[in-house]
Amino acid sequence: MTWSLIARDGDEIGLTVASKFFACGAVVPYVGPRTAVASQAFCNPVWGTEGQTRLETEDAHDVLADFVARDKGQTIRQAHIMDASGVFAAHTGADCVDWAGHLIGKDHSVAGNMLAGPEVVEVTSEVFLSTTGPLATRMITAMQAGEAAGGDKRGRQAAGLTIHRGEQHPWLSLRADDHADPLGELDRLWQVAQERYVHFALGMPTEANFSGSPTRDHIDAAIAEAEARRVSQGRSSSSHAVDHDTAT
Repeated sequence: MTWSLIARDGDEIGLTVASKFFACGAVVPYVGPRTAVASQAFCNPVWGTEGQTRLETEDAHDVLADFVARDKGQTIRQAHIMDASGVFAAHTGADCVDWAGHLIGKDHSVAGNMLAGPEVVEVTSEVFLSTTGPLATRMITAMQAGEAAGGDKRGRQAAGLTIHRGEQHPWLSLRADDHADPLGELDRLWQVAQERYVHFALGMPTEANFSGSPTRDHIDAAIAEAEARRVSQGRSSSSHAVDHDTAT
């Protein structure tokens, strides 16, 4: 029902997914500060919750082999995972609906089922590797290329993107649960995030800095700088950015 991309870039761990399935961004991704699990096809959420914890200390291949051995429904499951060391592993059950398969590349993996063909995962991987910029940009661009190559053969409905930066909580979490162009909507939300959210998130507390940024001065300065840059490039701020209160 899905194809997804897991990627690692420095201290950033990202997982993005798209499908002709409602709210796939809620049921497929399980991402932590150093690990990631995409559980798809006939999703088994326990592969995600248990895997996210075990992958902190165990090898990805060992964890995945254990899941396959224990799960009587493994032939209809698909998953790809990344452990804390950056090792990837993937499983596509024999009864997943064609086209179904996976690809493990450098610092990323792609897997999908009910796809137009193998070119969907191949193009997603190739474009991810050839695209520059922030991880979110690279991942959305790669998924849009996979969609252009055929994507989910039933059509499109939902998409999600989650990125962690070494913390238990996500740095970014975007979803389009029921949309005519879900990946396009993710891209729009990511652009809106540049206005305030990404600057606000830099001052959020972390395990190492429990209080985060105790003042808003540098946040407001970063927002003002970003707004000035948009104006100088001939783009006005969207309606989302009219209120200058940076608190949630």
